[in-house]
Amino acid sequence: MLPMLAEITGTGDDLISAGGAIGAGFAYGLAAIGPGIGIGYLVGQSVQAMARQPEAAGMVRTTMFLGIAFTEALALIGFVVFILLGL
Repeated sequence: MLPMLAEITGTGDDLISAGGAIGAGFAYGLAAIGPGIGIGYLVGQSVQAMARQPEAAGMVRTTMFLGIAFTEALALIGFVVFILLGL
């Protein structure tokens, strides 16, 4: 990454802008890790619950989708922060 930044010719403001964009991309990557782990864990536990009690599968599935929606909201918040830092 440093060789790419070293080849950029321009003012200091250009380098600061490029560094901000790289930092914002890195921040979003980190922000996406948590929801990814959370959704994987949530779905795994839901499948396990449905396998143990098939008669409760409808309620478990509904709760699972609500949990996925709330967890995915964290990733969207990270994306908004990424956009705000990138500009």
